[in-house]
Amino acid sequence: MTFPSRTIAGVTILEPSGKLTIARGDIALRDTVDETMSSGSNNILVDFHKVSRMDSSGIAELVAAFKRVTESGGQMKLMRLPSNIRDVLNITQIDQVFDIFDDEDEAVASF
Repeated sequence: MTFPSRTIAGVTILEPSGKLTIARGDIALRDTVDETMSSGSNNILVDFHKVSRMDSSGIAELVAAFKRVTESGGQMKLMRLPSNIRDVLNITQIDQVFDIFDDEDEAVASF
């Protein structure tokens, strides 16, 4: 899994591509979020539009990353969730933890 990133108005947008699953994307997500925070950016927006699948390990790491970002005084939000991932987050009620957006401009402005 790859995690290209870009910054707009002080918000780092992570753009994962592929599967956010055990031993693949979950470790990459942890490392990318930690590197982003180490570089001084605590406002993180994760754009899911290229993520094809997420399992329980991906969900667990997403929640752990949210906790680390929040504890450091930052915010972590999600954007453009494919329907299968939105359904998983809804069923597990994780969607109640995150601010979720469909529009990038609106998401960035929310920080």
